[in-house]
Amino acid sequence: MVKLLDNKIDFTKGNIPKNLIRFSIPLMAGNLLQQLYNIADTLIVGRFIGKEALAAVGSAYTIMIFLTSVVLGLCMGSSAFLSIQYGKGDRETFGKANGMAFGGIGLFCIALNLLVYAGLKGILWFMQIPPEVSPLLAAYLKVIFSGIIATFLYNYFANSMRAIGNSLIPLVFLGVSALLNVGLDIVFVAVFHWGVEGAAFATVLSQYVSGLGILFYAWKKEKILRIRMENLRFERRIFRPLLSLAVLTSLQQSIMNFGILLVQGRVNYFGTSVMAAFAAAVKVDTFAYSPVQDFGNAFSTFVAQNHGSGNEKRIREGGRTAVFMVLVFAMAVSLIVAGFAAPLMGIFTKEKEIIEIGVGYLRIEGSFYVLIGFLFLLYGYFRAIEKPAVSIVLTVISLGTRVALSYALSTVPRIGYLGIWASIPIGWLLADVAGYMLVRSERA
Repeated sequence: MVKLLDNKIDFTKGNIPKNLIRFSIPLMAGNLLQQLYNIADTLIVGRFIGKEALAAVGSAYTIMIFLTSVVLGLCMGSSAFLSIQYGKGDRETFGKANGMAFGGIGLFCIALNLLVYAGLKGILWFMQIPPEVSPLLAAYLKVIFSGIIATFLYNYFANSMRAIGNSLIPLVFLGVSALLNVGLDIVFVAVFHWGVEGAAFATVLSQYVSGLGILFYAWKKEKILRIRMENLRFERRIFRPLLSLAVLTSLQQSIMNFGILLVQGRVNYFGTSVMAAFAAAVKVDTFAYSPVQDFGNAFSTFVAQNHGSGNEKRIREGGRTAVFMVLVFAMAVSLIVAGFAAPLMGIFTKEKEIIEIGVGYLRIEGSFYVLIGFLFLLYGYFRAIEKPAVSIVLTVISLGTRVALSYALSTVPRIGYLGIWASIPIGWLLADVAGYMLVRSERA
């Protein structure tokens, strides 16, 4: 069993579709399990507490996704650098980069944790939270913010393991954590009646199980990932490209989720029912397209290893395969989400008004998952060839369009909040077109 889990994939050789599928399936399963963290909170809070609590947890989800994206981006960027060194076979640079990345990102996360606690009131003001929701959201955030360090530990070692071709071990720890979260949610909220704080405690405890668990596993089983004191020293030749990839990837991730945070602020303007519908629909939405996001990350590892080994022909072959696979999968998921929008919303709430609002969101956005699937491939490609700045440009195009149209269209009385939903696929499309043109020019 241990040997099976330790099985690593070398993307520089072998069957491309087979390797991409083998590597991406654990990523997809892991991300779907990760969605259970907040879906469990949303489901149980919506059923056992009420729509104000559901709105609070939904808004907290948007805030935490933004903060997590900053940390995740740093981890993804550093792992892209590690993957390139792994493809080159440069173990010395790999070890030094691993030490500097862990130390630097860890210190940043401690500072971030202190900052968000100090700025809690400002966050609530910025999000335009209605008075009936604000106390619940503040109570939830005070607990959930304590999980930032756990989020760092899990994401750092999960991405580092994927850089060396192991996507199964992160899935194991995440699976245990996700199941624990669901169980604790039921106990703390439905049995002990601890309210939104109970849902937050369940999430944080589960996060520390996965974060500390994967840390100890990496130390015991993956010698290449051990953080050694001599590798914590600063070395300019490694630090500069490592920092560039990490910071620019984090910037791309945070811009993307900051735009979503701005959209959440506009959603909040329309009141508690729209907030609650958006909270539930976004969970379905994220759950539905997260597999193509993970496939984009798998594609990024594929490109990074082959970029490190200098095999550009194999990268082009893999690109054609990835586009076809995303097209087929995304179209199938769109049919499911658009066709079963009402039953999917009904999982989270029994209120007819909230279900109707959420169905409108899912049928508009859910019809165009293929567009965000292609965008994730573009993000992964440019990150892997050490051009993360291009991903930032594509993110600005996508989210800039989304935010601008959300505010512009939703002010038209006959359109209202439907304008927020419609702005999303338009932003994806414009970014895809720009990304395709940049790939063509880069290969010319």
